[in-house]
Amino acid sequence: MSDETVTAVDGRRQAADAVAEESGNRAGQSLLRRIRTPRRPRFWFEILLIAVSYWTYSLIRNAVPEQKAEALTNADWLWRLEQHLDIAVEDSVNHAVNSVTWLIVGMNYYYATLHFVVTLGVLVWLYRSHPGRYAATRLALFATTAVALLGYYFFPLAPPRLMTGGDFVDTVLVHHTWGSMASGDLKHMSNQYAAMPSMHIGWSLWCGLTIFALATVPWVRVLGLLYPVSTLVVIVSTANHFWLDAVGGALCLAFGFALASLWYGAVPYTLPRTSHRNRTPVSVGGNAYVP
Repeated sequence: MSDETVTAVDGRRQAADAVAEESGNRAGQSLLRRIRTPRRPRFWFEILLIAVSYWTYSLIRNAVPEQKAEALTNADWLWRLEQHLDIAVEDSVNHAVNSVTWLIVGMNYYYATLHFVVTLGVLVWLYRSHPGRYAATRLALFATTAVALLGYYFFPLAPPRLMTGGDFVDTVLVHHTWGSMASGDLKHMSNQYAAMPSMHIGWSLWCGLTIFALATVPWVRVLGLLYPVSTLVVIVSTANHFWLDAVGGALCLAFGFALASLWYGAVPYTLPRTSHRNRTPVSVGGNAYVP
């Protein structure tokens, strides 16, 4: 075989390899593009995903060792920090609201139920009314929840009601209401020392911002903004969280939205309302295309 023939064969092989590599790159880019294209997932898949994700989150959260001594030490430190910052008024709020029985009982049930009911309600509303924005906004919520697990592991924190020598009232125990998973008969089902960050705040902020950004009825948008504010009052009044736990929840949400925005290339709320899958093909000159 001549040198010219060998060179030609090598050239063809290199060209074929280059074509195969370029084809593989295009296929990979196409797959990534399809994954990142905003669309509404299958309903059955979404139900399964949410159920499995929450089960996994609860399993990991409750599997974190209940480091009671460290959690109480961290609570004392956080309380002193708030006193230094002159924002340590949780005990006053707790006692003031606890003196109004109907109000504190209502807050106990608010704490126990709306955290789940409102979040699921917003997810369903997004899925039905904003399919193009659903996956990205849901990713922000999931990322917020996932990063919170790091806080539970690395910074175990006792809630105010469990502080040693603290002057806080555990309102669920005092008023015998069905409430927090970390109080009463349900306390053995949940890690009581996972107070930082507050996912009551992380989730309620996610709900409130989503409603405010996407709802069209003015009073509904106002309710969206009021929801995380009222949740903040509730978690402090029931002595389940410090103010700074709420800050931790807000920081987790900021991470969640940053991740979702990087993945989809835009803030979730600014994506098209309808997904690619839901757009109706339009016929022009005998050719169908999706606008």
